[in-house]
Amino acid sequence: MPRWVQVFLEAQAAELDAAANTRLAYARDLNDFAQWLAGKSLHFSSLYQDHIESYLIDCEAEGLAPSTRARRLSAIKQLFRFAFEEGWRDSNPAIQIKGPGQSKKLPKTLDIAEVDRLLEAARNSPKQARRNTCLMELLYATGMRVTELVSLPVSAARGDPRMLLVRGKGGKERLVPLSPPARDALAAYLPERDTQDAAAVKAGKAASKFLFPSRGKLGHLTRHRFFGLIKEFAVAGGVSPAKVTPHTLRHAFATHLLAGGADLRSIQTMLGHADVATTEIYTHVLDERLKELVLEHHPLAKPGKS
Repeated sequence: MPRWVQVFLEAQAAELDAAANTRLAYARDLNDFAQWLAGKSLHFSSLYQDHIESYLIDCEAEGLAPSTRARRLSAIKQLFRFAFEEGWRDSNPAIQIKGPGQSKKLPKTLDIAEVDRLLEAARNSPKQARRNTCLMELLYATGMRVTELVSLPVSAARGDPRMLLVRGKGGKERLVPLSPPARDALAAYLPERDTQDAAAVKAGKAASKFLFPSRGKLGHLTRHRFFGLIKEFAVAGGVSPAKVTPHTLRHAFATHLLAGGADLRSIQTMLGHADVATTEIYTHVLDERLKELVLEHHPLAKPGKS
């Protein structure tokens, strides 16, 4: 079974250009399933639909969230689809299994004042203020995923660009426009970045191809480090750290655009969503915010009014 998982993951990387984090998630989920099967003397090659359903029932009994169970089933479905296409099995035992129903949670977002405080905190960073300002301005201006942001090639930022070419999930590329503050932050940061890069080259190190270089093995600022940075900005800016993640800024980007009159298709393109239905969640966020405003400020919404 480990060999099945390994070949499947290699195919995901080679044919679909699946991201490293996606492949790691598949590996964890499929290895958990394989261990469960091994405990029952079963194998991928001989199991039936009811075995997969029994595994999912056990996952529910363990208290796993519907989202986790749905993710595990997705990994299993993709493995068996691949096995069937490769001729390893003459049937797909997972094809008719439906995942657990999931209640749609509205994404957490920030209001404009909170975003302003985060940006101000980045500008006032005690160290690497220009880099931190550039990171935050680019994130809020484009709605990029954090991996897309930290792994941006420096070549994409040369020449005072009005648009950035972003390589997203599955290797799909998209263009996102830059706001004037983001362009200003980029222009202020690049000379500092290039000076540091030149010093590294002089010390015998290779020039970095990344906009946000790092001495780590990836060669660029890590997602984990940026997650820590944005929490620091939240504390410094007086915004609840529990509300703030890189993805919260992505949600704020989309929600604020929609509130300002942007159409869903444009937001879908800029976010890199494959399906506009994914983008539609932001209409619900806006609806909820409007309800809150009415309940807070409309005179007839006050207790005792009719």
